[in-house]
Amino acid sequence: MEGKWEKLINVKSIITILLTIVVCFLAIFKQFDIKDIYLMIIAFYFGTQHQKVEEKNKKEE
Repeated sequence: MEGKWEKLINVKSIITILLTIVVCFLAIFKQFDIKDIYLMIIAFYFGTQHQKVEEKNKKEE
């Protein structure tokens, strides 16, 4: 279980979590819509994570 928390607490994850909180706050209280920018950031983050997993799996084969 500790390994999962260690992986979660890194710079990219912290930035992503903070960005999510800020976007939620602005969307709820300020009627601010930055959906396109947010989606690009999230897609980039998860895309790079997916690529790392695939590269790791190829090395293990």
